[in-house]
Amino acid sequence: MKTLCTSLAIGLIVASAAPVRAASPPPPGAASCSGCHAATSQAIPNIYGRDADATRSTLLAFRNGSMPATVMTRIAKGFSEDEIGSIAAWLATQK
Repeated sequence: MKTLCTSLAIGLIVASAAPVRAASPPPPGAASCSGCHAATSQAIPNIYGRDADATRSTLLAFRNGSMPATVMTRIAKGFSEDEIGSIAAWLATQK
């Protein structure tokens, strides 16, 4: 009985917890952004909920080298223009 009550309590807590991000699944590559761009990070900018066009422009600038960076230049070069657009659009929907 104790195990059942504990299981029900845990299930109720999990079910009532507010989701951190929107329910739509991220496009390939977008899920890894949270590794550095966590909502609580103060050193690295929050990119969630940012305008999609601004994010897309920034990623394209990293990719073509006009905005130099240590890590983001290498990451952005791994994505096509369409993939960058999908990632930027998804990130814009996240709060």
